[in-house]
Amino acid sequence: MHRTMDNTMESATENATDNAPHHSGDRPPTTDLPPPTRRTVVSAGAATASALLSPGVLSGPAAASTAPADLILKTVPGTGERLPAIGLGSFMTFDAPTGHPSRAVLDVVREHWSAGGRVFDCSPLYGSAEAVLGAATASLGISDRIFVTDKVWSTGEHLWDTSHAEAGLRRSLKRLRRRRPIDVVQIHSLVNVDVMVPLLHALKREGRIRQLGVSHHDPAYFPVVAGWVERGDLDFVQVHYSIHTRAAEDSVLRAAADRGVAVLVNMPLEKARLHQAVAGRRLPRFAAEFGIETWSAFFLKWVISHPAVTVALPATSRPEHVAENVAAMRGPLPDPDTRERMVRHMETIPAFHRIGSMPWYPGKSYPGLVSSAQEALRARSPWWA
Repeated sequence: MHRTMDNTMESATENATDNAPHHSGDRPPTTDLPPPTRRTVVSAGAATASALLSPGVLSGPAAASTAPADLILKTVPGTGERLPAIGLGSFMTFDAPTGHPSRAVLDVVREHWSAGGRVFDCSPLYGSAEAVLGAATASLGISDRIFVTDKVWSTGEHLWDTSHAEAGLRRSLKRLRRRRPIDVVQIHSLVNVDVMVPLLHALKREGRIRQLGVSHHDPAYFPVVAGWVERGDLDFVQVHYSIHTRAAEDSVLRAAADRGVAVLVNMPLEKARLHQAVAGRRLPRFAAEFGIETWSAFFLKWVISHPAVTVALPATSRPEHVAENVAAMRGPLPDPDTRERMVRHMETIPAFHRIGSMPWYPGKSYPGLVSSAQEALRARSPWWA
């Protein structure tokens, strides 16, 4: 688990250790597709059909290699690309004071890639995470082979000034050590969204980014996020969604399914608070029916089994946690009745109802640029949330 609280951010999550063994992954190929939408039919076309005929292949510009044939892959509605359903977040876990990846981070990136993970999520807000991710992937020779979802957080000198955002994206590309465009650029927490959506559409048309979207972690903003999904001609949306926080279902996920917008999920493990809630508890017996052998797989399979969800983005600084997370991409996914049964089981656990009041990343701290800046401001300010 990781990091100190920063209420301005949505983020991916790291999982806690449990004593259950890792899933062996020796099951037949499994895929899961969102329901057809107008955009799926019109935009994906033959590409989607081709992907369905080759379920083990990660298609599209990001794929210079194939993913393991037994992974659960999801389709990006607008392009027909097939992505492994578990990605890797980087908030706090990749933020290093030196800006260079630690041995642990190198091992995490290597493990995620080796296990078939291809999606990596980042942001310039995550301290040195872009530079650390770029250095780690460059050391493995995969900088231009991964599917990168990054973000922009920028205003300008005045209204409709896009220079700050464009300069920021150039910096992000350099930090990530990319020779080709970033796969998805999202407007982080809707900052300057009225200006940024037209700008990102312009950059996409100019070939400077591949796809665009918006992101937020706070359910209070979900109606606004859903509104942008409905009218912004987006390719992706990133939203907070977990077995505990399900508010996105009736707003953002419904709009995304209707409009054919791919969904990235931040905080699928509630910043390690889900693991804290079940510490010392055994999995329910019915979990074994779905190849679930760890609480990480329990929580992540619940998320990615929603038909509108494309990729969940847990983060970690420990390779063994990567192994637990990617195990959720193998074996059958729970059906709607089982998903409800999983929720009901969690509701019998007293701590589950206190997750919203728990501190993020209990028992963990991740010293980096974000943490040091936060502590510096805390020391100066007479008010703190």
